[in-house]
Amino acid sequence: MKDKEWYTLEELTDEIIGVKGTPERESFDADVEAALIGASIKSARKANHLTQAQLGERVGVQAAQISKIESGRNLTISTIVRVLKALGLSAEFSISGLKPVVLGAK
Repeated sequence: MKDKEWYTLEELTDEIIGVKGTPERESFDADVEAALIGASIKSARKANHLTQAQLGERVGVQAAQISKIESGRNLTISTIVRVLKALGLSAEFSISGLKPVVLGAK
């Protein structure tokens, strides 16, 4: 039996999507990050025992918009801030060389 070759996730991603710095890879990485943010919002909504409609009411949007947000679509910083505030949460991010920025309720 021939030994199988093993590849890291990074190697497979480079091969299939493209290496870091290429437009295809940058787009892919941004989509993954948006999906992770959306999943976190969904988890927080469920932890607060809210439906999409209830969160939508708090944010001032329809349930369909919350569904899009939780799917990682239509994410803007202003939308994320509104959702975080509606959930009583905050998030912190930093840009190299600048002081950290806190978003949402604190």
